[in-house]
Amino acid sequence: MNLNWKKALFAGGLLAGMAASAAFAQDTGIAGVTTTTAAPADVVEKGDVAWMLISTALVLFMTLPGLALFYGGLVRAKNMLSVLMQCTVIAGVVMIVWVLWGYSFAFGGGTSYFWGGTAKMFLAGVTKETTAATFTKGVVLPEYVFICFQMTFAVITPALIVGAFAERIKFSAVVLFTVLWITLVYFPMAHMVWDAAGLIFTGTHANGVAAIDFAGGTVVHINAGIAALVGSILVGKRTGLGRDNMAPHSMTLTMVGACILWVGWFGFNAGSNLEATSGAALAMINTFTATAGALVAWCVIETVTRGKASMLGAVSGMVAGLVAVTPACGTIGPVGAIVLGAFASLVCYFFVAVVKPKLGYDDSLDVFGIHGVGGIIGAVGTGIFTSTSLGGTGYLEGVTMGAQVYSQIVAVLITVVYCGVVSAILYKVVDLAVGLRPTVEAEREGLDLTSHGEAAYHAS
Repeated sequence: MNLNWKKALFAGGLLAGMAASAAFAQDTGIAGVTTTTAAPADVVEKGDVAWMLISTALVLFMTLPGLALFYGGLVRAKNMLSVLMQCTVIAGVVMIVWVLWGYSFAFGGGTSYFWGGTAKMFLAGVTKETTAATFTKGVVLPEYVFICFQMTFAVITPALIVGAFAERIKFSAVVLFTVLWITLVYFPMAHMVWDAAGLIFTGTHANGVAAIDFAGGTVVHINAGIAALVGSILVGKRTGLGRDNMAPHSMTLTMVGACILWVGWFGFNAGSNLEATSGAALAMINTFTATAGALVAWCVIETVTRGKASMLGAVSGMVAGLVAVTPACGTIGPVGAIVLGAFASLVCYFFVAVVKPKLGYDDSLDVFGIHGVGGIIGAVGTGIFTSTSLGGTGYLEGVTMGAQVYSQIVAVLITVVYCGVVSAILYKVVDLAVGLRPTVEAEREGLDLTSHGEAAYHAS
């Protein structure tokens, strides 16, 4: 894989409406004779379009119903519908915002390091005929396909955050925070990492950070994890934490949701190749092997430390592996992915089982412990396992492992600081505007009834 070429076109480096190829004249060396050869026109490959349509549907499947069921099973029965409702409405709200201004802010063609500009607000200039570049010179996708694919990433990221303060936040606060957060945090991060003009984009301009993030370790997982940590602290602890029984009400639904996430993640990772090529195949096998390594490792760790491997631990390891391999899936080898996934499980387990209780923050469903920490491990690990000596595809010309790891760390720090500061401000704004917490009475009764007037289950 020529990483420089592939990442230079992946950009989201949108080349909307790429011009038809110009003809050029070539002197044959025969006196008086000149031939004219037409350069190949840009081609929309039906196979690539089909793969990206499927990948887009798979990524939406991760949120609805995958993440919703995964989170829903982990909360108490009286809050099941509130989590389902939050994930569902977040999806609808983000889709609207993405079309109105989000796509432009992320991939609008601007030259800023930090945002894409306003040129494509309301999808101005986008038609059935406009196109977006893929990895192969001259091969493009319909721009609507790229818009829809990236939209599903924007949908799942704020939905991930709600697991940190599940069971104790107002529905109106979730909606308002989502609109503000994707506008001021997600869209700028997506531009910085995936647009060719962005600050963290891989290696096409002199002053950039040049980090590798194939499918969203920084943009999605670290971003969501840090916002979740800040939210869990600012929203406060669940009423009755440490006294009431807060065990998951349905590990069955959580298992179903986790398996849907794994299946959908093939669209997330392999789809980020933007083409149905060997690059997608590499991302796919890494999504298998890293997840398997992490799942088994978590079960082993629990067996050693607790004497029993739990279903909750198995699905936690599964998600930790998926998170860790996300930035790395297009550039590391399958065996390296196993090691990366297993190591991510070890560190995530430590944060969930040791760090969280010690520090006392109430990250209800371990969004920071798995997505934030797993994303950081994956981002830094990408810089290591991309090395050809470890089975990876190799670095840009002249880049060493040390230099790449440094770039990965800088990208992580930018994400943590930017997301952390802006998210904290936005939580405060939302608290002033509508309030973050329901009343203690409403929380004790359950958000299903008090926020939505419904119950997930009824006694027969």
